[in-house]
Amino acid sequence: MTRLPLATITSACMASLLMLAASATTASAQTAPAAAPDAGRLHAADQTFIAEGTQAVATQRDAARIATSRSTDRDVKAFAERVSADNAKITDALRAASPRGVDVPKNDPDTAVLASINNLRGAEFDKTYIEQVALAGEQKALSAFQAEIASGRDPQLKDAAKKALPVLQEHYAMAQELAQRKHLPAAAH
Repeated sequence: MTRLPLATITSACMASLLMLAASATTASAQTAPAAAPDAGRLHAADQTFIAEGTQAVATQRDAARIATSRSTDRDVKAFAERVSADNAKITDALRAASPRGVDVPKNDPDTAVLASINNLRGAEFDKTYIEQVALAGEQKALSAFQAEIASGRDPQLKDAAKKALPVLQEHYAMAQELAQRKHLPAAAH
């Protein structure tokens, strides 16, 4: 029997361990990209809610900010100020409720909606804002939040949607009242 020095045996064991560790690291690195992103683990309904819900809320918030400077009607301005303040809180709540690693856009409004009101003034602004933003936009926001409550899987996102829903429903009721006061057709609910 050939006797190997202890240093040779130790070196051979260390080399084997290093090769084993390197191959394990390579194997886990190859599977990591498919499993690593938390967004990949998020249910499709939750992903849709994050995209559509945050956009609807951001659009309402930004349009309300435009309304506070462009409208000459105190009722429209009061509505817009309320929506702007409430929707800023809703956006923060959605960001806080989202799972770690999931990007929730902070400011991703629908630019087409904002562009449709951006150059208007006075009564023309008020009419367009009430019809396209206050009524139609609030309906869109309500739909996104109701869909999350019905189909979402993430408990924190569902809870955030449930907490925000009464505020959005109140905004929609206020928008309907505003439309009636300004003799505009109020959308059916």
